[in-house]
Amino acid sequence: MQDAFFAKAKEFERVLKMGRTHLQDAVPMSLGDEFHGWGTTIGEEVERIAEATNLLREINLGATAIGTTVTAAPGYPELATRYLSEFTGIPFTLGGDLVEATSDTGAYVQLSGVLKRTSTKLTKICNDIRMLASGPRCGFNEINLPQMQPGSSIMPGKVNPVIPEVVNQTGFLIIGLDLTVTLAASAGQLQLNVMEPVIGYALFTSISTMENAVNSLRANCIDGITANAEHTRSMVMNSLGIATVLKPSLGYRQCAEIVRECYLTGKALHDVVVEERGLLTQEQWDEVFSFDNLIGSKFT
Repeated sequence: MQDAFFAKAKEFERVLKMGRTHLQDAVPMSLGDEFHGWGTTIGEEVERIAEATNLLREINLGATAIGTTVTAAPGYPELATRYLSEFTGIPFTLGGDLVEATSDTGAYVQLSGVLKRTSTKLTKICNDIRMLASGPRCGFNEINLPQMQPGSSIMPGKVNPVIPEVVNQTGFLIIGLDLTVTLAASAGQLQLNVMEPVIGYALFTSISTMENAVNSLRANCIDGITANAEHTRSMVMNSLGIATVLKPSLGYRQCAEIVRECYLTGKALHDVVVEERGLLTQEQWDEVFSFDNLIGSKFT
């Protein structure tokens, strides 16, 4: 999925759109930058999951009932661990304190927490995708999602963002299962945690559902997204947020006055700056509001 986001970032690198904070117009950016940000944040989760996986390689095989190795032959834990590593190809290590390793479930809490963190990020991304695709005529309508199914039994032609919605629901499930793991891990008593079955059930459920959700999101949604480039550029040029790039030449106070005038009168920023006040020539305006300057303006 990270690769899919990066591929879309390259495809949309010259698509101008408006960035938003507080759900209000902020400053321009490229749609490619937005997708690249999603790819980067998913890459962080790939690294965190790998780190959590490493913790699972420490085992207590051969510790017997409570970690004292009672009734086990001398050297059996080391021999069993070495054999398991050879058999599976996974470099398992024997816990340094087998009493602690027998009752500890911290690695499971760590993995579950990482899956919760990943679910939180996936939910945020899917919420963004749903919002950018909203409408199409009465919403943002910046991107188009692949149409999976007729979305409404009562509204003809309505198509819903069902794949991001499925991923959201998966994320909520995993976040809830993380609480199960947390409570079960804390319920261990003395030399054994008898709640490990539900920990295992919760983790395997989280892993399998997340795998299915991520694969579906990539194949059935991300790969097929298209951009409404003309529409996104039009929204940028009609926004008052682009006055921010005029600050180096006109100053903050004058820009604020112009924006307020445009807000109250409905006038276009271009009309006030170029035609009415003559603060910039058309050539200067075109230079300031070129694609490269809008997404990477340098203070001069």
